Amino acid sequence: MTDDVLIQNGRIVTAVDDYVADLLVRDGQIEAIARHIDPSPTMQVHDASGLLVLPGGIDVHTHMEFDLGDAQTVDTYETGTRAAAFGGTTTILDFALQGHGQSPKHALDQRLALAEPQACVDFGFHVILTDINPGSLSELPDLINADGVSSFKMFMAYPGVLMVSDGDIFRSMRAVGAHGGMINLHAENGEVIQVLIEEALAQGNTSPKFHALTRPRIMEAEATHRAIRLAELAEVPVYMVHLSAKEALDSVVEARDRGIPAFAETCPHYLFLSIEDYDRPGFEAAKYVMTPPLREHECQHALWRGLRFDDLQIVSTDHCPFCFNENPHGLNKSKQMGLGNFERIPNGAPGVEFRLPLLFDGGVNQGRLTLNRFVQLTSTAPAKMFGMFPRKGAIAVGSDADLVLFDPNQPQTLSASTHHSLVDYTLYEGFHLLGKVAKVFLRGQMIVNGDEWLGQAGMGRYQRRAASGRIL
Repeated sequence: MTDDVLIQNGRIVTAVDDYVADLLVRDGQIEAIARHIDPSPTMQVHDASGLLVLPGGIDVHTHMEFDLGDAQTVDTYETGTRAAAFGGTTTILDFALQGHGQSPKHALDQRLALAEPQACVDFGFHVILTDINPGSLSELPDLINADGVSSFKMFMAYPGVLMVSDGDIFRSMRAVGAHGGMINLHAENGEVIQVLIEEALAQGNTSPKFHALTRPRIMEAEATHRAIRLAELAEVPVYMVHLSAKEALDSVVEARDRGIPAFAETCPHYLFLSIEDYDRPGFEAAKYVMTPPLREHECQHALWRGLRFDDLQIVSTDHCPFCFNENPHGLNKSKQMGLGNFERIPNGAPGVEFRLPLLFDGGVNQGRLTLNRFVQLTSTAPAKMFGMFPRKGAIAVGSDADLVLFDPNQPQTLSASTHHSLVDYTLYEGFHLLGKVAKVFLRGQMIVNGDEWLGQAGMGRYQRRAASGRIL
């Protein structure tokens, strides 16, 4: 039993509301919201005058301690979730990767055992399916109904490693659809891209820029269209991860206009960075090697418009951190693995800590997003899409007291020297933003106070989720 927490005078902003009130937290949940609540001597009282009170951020796409062939991301579940907390994110959805010959259930149990002692914020998992057979398909209903995993990721890229066939995607869609499951798809035409990669290398084109040049927008668009048509036939919702290309977004818009439950997320790096970052000198461009790659400026404009008008539903980070330098964490956690061959550069970039301030400054402050839409994209829609609402993603009586006190007038400069991830760089080095997280509460317990860490490893709880893609 902890003391009650009283947050006074804050401007409470949800996906639909915007008002000044006091908020009482008891036993980890929101107990009351009123114009004024009298404090008692035993309460922890926080004055939120001049601050926004937001529901804790939910990042539905992270890769902590993730093995990608012979490379592994540098953030542990402890360091990655602590960085998330400093950025105002109180729940993440990470991935359990089914290895070939392994059952999906075993993959989930392995990740749970790894994450539970470490996680500093609440967490759940998508299961990545790579080995589709009658045995693995038969496990999926129980994963949804008993384990609370209602979303399954599959790859249309990386042939011979992660890629699965259209037939297996379709089989999986039908296996989960009746139970409230949803398939998340990495949509690129992997076989055609592999031809382009082999041609580039044969011509001696080995620099990081060719990672982008061999993964053209039209191949993301083709796979997105194909994925949606498969879901349409299977009669299940489908969710496109890390959408980057205008042409792929066009396919989502067309499907949604026809009433198809097709959804998509994008990531901050596609909103704030562009293909021009691959022109950086030497190997520096390797920092920006993620998949899909950064796109042209016209794609940025299309993505912002998509966020504004709900053609895109969520902003996640795809936090997949590999160091730029080999030391101190080793070559297998470094971009240096791909020196001399862009195909060997570990694909992925960091970002879990900067999602909220980037979107607030670049979205709200620049007039691209309303405050309510900002909350919808970063918290409420993720909670609804992936079966956690109204426990998460809401400021309402009975909801978990995952709360962010955000100072809209506090400037900050983003830098790897002050962030909390183990990765040795940030894509946004030197970005000057207006707006900063002041305090963060996880189920009523303050875990971030300015630059001070008050949380602890293992305090994050596993989230069993209801149906995905059914509540919008």
